[in-house]
Amino acid sequence: MEKKNLRIVFMGTPEFAVGSLQRLVENGYNVVAVVTQPDKPVGRHASVLRPSPVKEYALAHGLPVLQPLKMKDEHFLEQLRSYNADLQVVVAFRMLPEVVWAMPRFGTFNVHAALLPDYRGAAPINWAVINGETLTGVTTFFLDHDIDTGRIIAQRQFPIPDDADVEYVYDGLMQLGAQLCTHTVDLVLSTDGNAPSQPQQDSDARHAAPKIFKETCAIDFSLTAKRIYDFVRGLSPAPGAWCLLTPRDANAPAQVLKVYKTAKTGESVAGGALVSSAPDHNAANTGDQPTSVEVGTLKAENRRLFVATVDEWLEIVELQPAGKKRMAARDYLNGFQHPEHFLLK
Repeated sequence: MEKKNLRIVFMGTPEFAVGSLQRLVENGYNVVAVVTQPDKPVGRHASVLRPSPVKEYALAHGLPVLQPLKMKDEHFLEQLRSYNADLQVVVAFRMLPEVVWAMPRFGTFNVHAALLPDYRGAAPINWAVINGETLTGVTTFFLDHDIDTGRIIAQRQFPIPDDADVEYVYDGLMQLGAQLCTHTVDLVLSTDGNAPSQPQQDSDARHAAPKIFKETCAIDFSLTAKRIYDFVRGLSPAPGAWCLLTPRDANAPAQVLKVYKTAKTGESVAGGALVSSAPDHNAANTGDQPTSVEVGTLKAENRRLFVATVDEWLEIVELQPAGKKRMAARDYLNGFQHPEHFLLK
C-alpha cells in the first residue's frame, strides 16, 4: 500500500498536535478526517466560541472535522466508521474508549511527549522541566485500555538545557514528535499494519505527569533554590508559577505575584541554614549581620530582586504583579519600595 491510499483519521486539539497534522498533510499522507475537542467558550460572558488550533488548521486545508461531546456517542461513532480509516493517529487529545481506538484495522497510535513509561499523564513536558530532567523525548505507542501504557513503537530523545523553559521544550518536542509521527506511519505501511512494538516496563517509570491545576503552580520557598528555579521554568510561560506578596504587617492584604524567570546565584543565606523566624532588625540597625533569615525574605541590590530560599538567594528576573503585564524585575523595582517589608509565601 502507498501512503496516499492509507486512510488516516487524526485526533488532537492543541498547537502541539498541529505539528504532526501539518507534517502528515504536507508530506502527502491521506488524512481523511480530523477529530478535535468542541469549540471552547471564551470571553467575559463565555459568549464567543474559540476553535482549537487543530480545527483551524484542518478547516484551512479542507479536512472534515468531527467534534464529539462524548466519544461513545452513537452518531459520532457512525460518522467515524463512515471514513473507513485504516489507521488513527492521536496527539494530545483525550482518553479514547476501546470502541474508538480498536476501530481501524491497523489500530491507533499516540504521539506522547515523553520517554515512556516515564511521565505518563496529561502534562509530561511541564513535569520533566519541573523535576530538573536533562533529557526527555517523544514516544509513539499503540493505544490499549489504560492511559499511556500501550506497546512502544518508537522513541526519540531530546536534551533539556539547564536554562530552558517549557516553551523551548514544547516547540522542540512538537517538531520531533511530528517527525516521529510520519516515521511511525511509514513503519505501519512497510509492515502492512504489523509495525514491531515492545511492551512497556513499569519498573522504568520514575515519575507521573498529572494534569496541572492552579494550586499546583504555587511556589514553596522552603525548597532549595535549584528546585524552585526548575519549578518556575517548568511552568513558564504557561500556566505560570505564582506566590503571595505578603506584607510583614499582618493587617495589610497579600497580593498574587506570578514569577516567570529566576536565576541561581550560588549565594548562601545565613550560612545555608534558614529558619522560619524574622530577621533580627536590631542587629541589622547596629551594623551586625542577622543570624537568621526567614524563607521568602526579599532584598534588592543594584536594581536586582532576590528572595531567600532554604539554602540560597534566588534572583527573580521576570514577574507579573496582579493586574499588570509581565515585566523585568528591575522595572518592577521602580515602583516597589522597601522589599524588605514583604515576604513571598
